[in-house]
Formats: sequence, structure tokens, C-alpha cells
Amino acid sequence: MSDLRKKTVAIKRGRHQRARYRVRSKVSGTPERPRLAVHKSLRYIYAQLIDDSTGRTMASASSQEPSIRSALEGTKNKAAARAVGEKIAERAKEQGVEKVVFDRGGYVFHGKVKEVADGARSAGLIL
Repeated sequence: MSDLRKKTVAIKRGRHQRARYRVRSKVSGTPERPRLAVHKSLRYIYAQLIDDSTGRTMASASSQEPSIRSALEGTKNKAAARAVGEKIAERAKEQGVEKVVFDRGGYVFHGKVKEVADGARSAGLIL
């Protein structure tokens, strides 16, 4: 890898980290209204309900789960993101959670991140 490429990757990674920290400084989850955190890898989409007062993950869902994978064509598209949003909302209801705060994790609220939020809303979760 060339020096210019390494520098570009480092700049992008730093920009993403600053965006993540900026979001996290303003968003915090409570037991009544946990934080819905979204993470994207190159292959999968993940969502977690986190109570920041105790540091506990209350529920999680990802496009890696067999129940979501079998119903979809791919694991990294918008349909998978919507399915993850619906699944996390279903699991939140089981925990007795109706409202959450949305943590986009430094990603732009567009595309797959927006689909997770829309899927959670369509399943009855209030963001």
C-alpha cells in the first residue's frame, strides 16, 4: 500500500471516529429509553439496545442471524437493514421498551442506517 493510500485511510478513519464521538457525547441510553446503536461492517448490519447507566446490552439483532438470512437474498443491503430494524423492535417490545434514542454510530443517516430506523419505526418503536 502506498504512503498516500495509507494517509487517506487514516484520515477517513479519524473523521469517522470524530463523528462517532460527537454523536455519543449527545446521546445516552437509560433503562426507560435505551440507546439503539447501529454498526455496519462490509458484510453485515448490527443493532443493539444499550442501557448506558449500567453498561448493559438489553437486546441485539444482526443480519448474521439465520432467521434474517434465510428470509433475504443478501446480508448487506437495505432489505437486510430493514429486517434488522424490525427484529430489534420486536425484541425491544419483549423487554417492555417502547421508546429509544437513536445512535447512528458516526454513519450518515442515509441508506442502510435510515432503513434500520424505518424498520424499527414500522414495528412500533418510537425513536
